[in-house]
Amino acid sequence: MRLGLNLGYQTAWSTPADHLALAQEADRLGYSVVWAAEAYGSDSPSMLAWMAGQTQRIDVGSAVMQIPARTPAMTAMTAATIDSLSGGRFRLGLGVSGPQVSEGWHGVRFGKPLARTREYVDIVKLAVGRKEVAYDGDFYTLPLPDGPGKALRLGFHPPREHIPIYLAAVGPKNLELAGEIADGWLAVFYAPDFAQEQLAAVRAGRVRAGKELAGFDVVPSVPVVVGDDVNSCAELVRWYAALYVGGMGSRQQNFYNQLATRMGYGDAAREVQELYLAKRQRDAAAAVPMEFIDRTSLLGPKERIAERMREYAEAGVTTLSVTLFTADPDTGVRTLRTAAEALELSGVGE
Repeated sequence: MRLGLNLGYQTAWSTPADHLALAQEADRLGYSVVWAAEAYGSDSPSMLAWMAGQTQRIDVGSAVMQIPARTPAMTAMTAATIDSLSGGRFRLGLGVSGPQVSEGWHGVRFGKPLARTREYVDIVKLAVGRKEVAYDGDFYTLPLPDGPGKALRLGFHPPREHIPIYLAAVGPKNLELAGEIADGWLAVFYAPDFAQEQLAAVRAGRVRAGKELAGFDVVPSVPVVVGDDVNSCAELVRWYAALYVGGMGSRQQNFYNQLATRMGYGDAAREVQELYLAKRQRDAAAAVPMEFIDRTSLLGPKERIAERMREYAEAGVTTLSVTLFTADPDTGVRTLRTAAEALELSGVGE
């Protein structure tokens, strides 16, 4: 199992300089990849291109680039460009986002996200592989018929004909799709004791593509808080869990709420959502079960984190991407070092 770092996106309490310092420390420590995200603020490829130019070995990955935000050809151009700038260190993570962002921010209908994703990935692969991009799908037709457009080929030679593609997937059908068409899965709220149900869906997709699970990168983003008291560490993760389970999506369609329900927290998930949507965020955070936080996070002293890392490795994780819940960059750097030491202590590192 390798380590990664998930920086998320820029917020009111972070700066690009902070994120760069963490990426550079992860690079020095031998982390395999640093991921940047986007929602409706900072975009991921700009951050990644900037960090790629100021790091040496670490891969840079989008977690994610939003499918409704760009045409597949534009995504292929961006991926190939960053891969060239970084010397072949780019990983392309894709996701459909959710109905509120897709339709409210990008003006793109959310319907049939799985079929849209399949076509999107098909076109990205054609373009990055410098094949002539001609496609006749339900969502994308290239070139447009009865017009002056012509089938084109990517206009420069990137260092690789295939850039690793990852899908951010939560539901069972999307997990199958990730297994079938992608090189890896970007997971959230990954609990080792629940993972086999999710990996079974991924494996089904791999079988459909005539492949095995071996070689497929399982990449959960896992909150990490180092400290002597596990309960105190968990308090820093509560607000994040409440946001996703309670407020990331509508009452009718919240993928993270549905995941918590499948994990056995149906009553708590409903309560968290009701409180969050009623703008009682503090109460929503308090209603998140401690067990849910602990099952999906790395909390406590280094020795306990090492033990939990062994559980993640045994549950099929190949790249464990830590998400830092720290008050300042210096604490973040110390946490990165502790995580690296914990991996070495666990005995499951590559």
